[in-house]
Amino acid sequence: MINYPNKKQVNINSNIKSKKAPQNNVSAANRGMDFEHAVTQSCAYYDDQKIAILTKRPTPIKILKTDYKKGRITDAVFEKQSNTDYNGVYKGRYVDFECKETRSMTSLSFNNIPPHQIRHLKKVIYHGGIAFFLIYFRLLNEVYLVDASIIIEDYEKGEKKSISLQDVKAKGYLVKQGYIPKLEFISIIDEVFFNEKNK
Repeated sequence: MINYPNKKQVNINSNIKSKKAPQNNVSAANRGMDFEHAVTQSCAYYDDQKIAILTKRPTPIKILKTDYKKGRITDAVFEKQSNTDYNGVYKGRYVDFECKETRSMTSLSFNNIPPHQIRHLKKVIYHGGIAFFLIYFRLLNEVYLVDASIIIEDYEKGEKKSISLQDVKAKGYLVKQGYIPKLEFISIIDEVFFNEKNK
């Protein structure tokens, strides 16, 4: 079991995906992809092709009990919140990004972005790294890459409680979805962070 900060317990030995009753009619919500899997698969592809090293950052845990006979962790707690989802190196520059998913068709609430992630991404930008958000609008099945500095600015002004889909489309970039890689976002990184016109 893992004890979350809100006292919720999760059995780490159970299947990650819950079993659902079969459905004949597939709604728009059920047609969405497994966002984290798509990002991780894309990062693995970029690594295999020697394009970039981008890896999922594990959430640090403190192990409380272990079943050594079965080679399993049976009880653990999160030590602290992880900074962001993925980090790595591309074209000699440090890359750090956070993935956010929303079922809203109009916006991403800032309630979904904890302050420690904003602080962390600000440090990445300060030190010359590449920082961005990948935002998945599940019901629309659309993923956008948004420069973290844009979201940080709106977040810190405190005038808005979310970033609207309209702003995401105007200030961000639609990520092309495919088979391999599932999400083609490296070309957008080139355009946003390596294009001299954008500097």
